[in-house]
Formats: sequence, structure tokens, C-alpha cells
Amino acid sequence: MFIEPKNSKGWIEVVCGSMFSGKTEELIRRVKRAKIANLNVRIFKPKMETRYDKVKVVSHDDNYLDSFPVDHAEEMLQWVDGIDVIGVDEAQFFDQGLPAVVDKLANRGKRVIIAGLDMDYLAQPFGVMPHLMAMAEYVTKVHAICMQCGDVAQYSYRFTKSGGQVQLGERDQYEPRCRSCFTKGMASQQAGKRR
Repeated sequence: MFIEPKNSKGWIEVVCGSMFSGKTEELIRRVKRAKIANLNVRIFKPKMETRYDKVKVVSHDDNYLDSFPVDHAEEMLQWVDGIDVIGVDEAQFFDQGLPAVVDKLANRGKRVIIAGLDMDYLAQPFGVMPHLMAMAEYVTKVHAICMQCGDVAQYSYRFTKSGGQVQLGERDQYEPRCRSCFTKGMASQQAGKRR
């Protein structure tokens, strides 16, 4: 469980995990708590992320907050004057400049809360997430429930290998799986079967 520090120095928090694990839900929860504490907040997301809404950050549970969609991480710096807490959703989709940007923000005394997938559909580290996790003061890994067996899931299984690493989708294309069910599914894909 994350415990907020007593001082108001800047820091970085990362919430990571598989698809459907509650990453955005946790980001929204932390930002709402900051708002209750009368802190000024702003959430950013990549402009390409439009699954639920072009502007809002929306969780799979339909909770949402308004956000600022940006094309590049560097754009965030022009929208943070007077902001105490900055949220960043879908961090894995951001460019390589995101770690330097969030480092600048934390050094300016801002609390930065980042949510993103730690692994892609091939179970490989995703985008800038490993860098962000390494530099963060706090890392929270959340888990989903395996849709095959009901165990704890940390993998985002994609039903097809076609397409690149970045392929926006929902439950029609992805499901959370445990290590065993993910491995079995990948083996079935290698054999040319859909599992």
C-alpha cells in the first residue's frame, strides 16, 4: 500500500501491471485524493489513446477525469505552472523523452503519478516503463485476474500476433492471464491455433 510522504518535496510514483489490472483506476483514485486535499492537479495522456474518449482518462470501470492529450512528453512542461500533482496515463505509449520530463517535474517539487503497462503482449518490457520504474521513488504493481483459470494475472495476452507492439484494443483483442495460461496461449499461437 502506498503511503504519502509527510513533506511536500517532489517525487515520482509508478503504477504498473497488465491490461485490466486497475492501473488507470488507481491513478484516478490518487488524483481524486489530491483534489480533496485542495491540491491543483492535471492529468496527461498520449493523444493517440482514444479508446474511451479523446480527452478524458477513463478506466475500464468507467471512472474518468479530464486530461490534456499531448503528442510528445515535452509538451507537458508548458501546462504545469501552479500544478501540484501531475498524472500521466498510458505512459508506455509516450516517447523516450518522458523520463527526463517527469524528472524535471519532480525536481520542481511536483508529485508525478504515472500509470502504464510494464510489459507488452509478448511479455517484454514496454517502452519507457522500465526507465520510469527504475527512477521512481514508489512503484506499485497491480494485478488482474486470469480469464482462463482465475489466478493472479500479470500478462496481457493478445489473441493474435498480427500488428505491431502498439495495438489499441479491448477485451475483444486482449485478456489478462497468469504465467501458465499466458505460456500455453503463446505456445498455441506458435502452433497456429487460437487459444
